[in-house]
Amino acid sequence: QVQLVESGGGLVQAGGSLRLPCAASGSIVSDNTMGWYRQFPEKRRELVATITSGGTTNYAISVKGRFTISRESAENTVYLQMNSLKPEDTAVYFCNYNGRFRPWLRRDYWGQGTQVTVSS
Repeated sequence: QVQLVESGGGLVQAGGSLRLPCAASGSIVSDNTMGWYRQFPEKRRELVATITSGGTTNYAISVKGRFTISRESAENTVYLQMNSLKPEDTAVYFCNYNGRFRPWLRRDYWGQGTQVTVSS
């Protein structure tokens, strides 16, 4: 089992910034990808950004140039720095841990979610 603890959500005005940390603990494996997804009020969920254990990043087109994902491997923590926030970024943000526990087995774990609200 992997436990994920998120924090950092809240209410911010358009153009502002927030940072979302997510700390993983438990059965951590060296081959993993951590990232953030978000779920909109209409329940649509989308990838925001991911980062592999080797440091390769991937971003949704809608956040490229505004959001930055990073990680501190020693602490099994990933950070999502969100700048130039827009009202359409309003969503519940979920941390994700995808680990390769066996050569044939990858497993996903999710955090509880943190609300980000951007006012216009």
